[in-house]
Amino acid sequence: MIRRSVLALLASTAFLPITGALAQTKQLTSAETKLINDISTYNSAIHTMVGRFLQIDTKGQRIEGTFFLERPNKIRFRYNPPSREEIISVGRGFYVINRKDLTSYAYPQDKVPLREFLQDKIDLLKTNVVDVVLSKTYITITISDDTPAGTVEVSLIFDIATKDLSQWVLREPSGAETTFSLFDVQKDVPIPKSYFYIDPTYKPIQQ
Repeated sequence: MIRRSVLALLASTAFLPITGALAQTKQLTSAETKLINDISTYNSAIHTMVGRFLQIDTKGQRIEGTFFLERPNKIRFRYNPPSREEIISVGRGFYVINRKDLTSYAYPQDKVPLREFLQDKIDLLKTNVVDVVLSKTYITITISDDTPAGTVEVSLIFDIATKDLSQWVLREPSGAETTFSLFDVQKDVPIPKSYFYIDPTYKPIQQ
């Protein structure tokens, strides 16, 4: 169900710095601290990102689309046909738009952790890191966050050489997992202003 996947996409960004997050529970080595800090600094310097994404849930449902990000506070996720839904934020809330029904519903900006990734500065060291795993080419940073629905864990996978985020895995309180992978990402490219337009004539719906 595409709407359920939209919610999972929003929730899966809980890895980003959250005001009032739990104290860090993983004792990091100096090398891990430096690498995570370097990853935060590197990603903070990226003004725009565009690319493709693939989302896979616990049941194996695959959803693809494109995304556009511009700091501060702008992002758009557009699902491929036959879906007509997309997520847009311009800083005052996250809107899920249905272009077929001409409807929308919104989440307050302060209720969606993705808001932190849209800021000018990212600091993963301020999150609740519970595990770090290093391989030859990737670092996996697992972060836990308490939410009204229970504890959520997200494992972020970064390329060590480039420091780019390549994938994350959300583990919900129910045990369900959603994997979100990025492809063909371009950084610091122009994005038309119209990509972040929210049509005010779309009928708002209640959730």
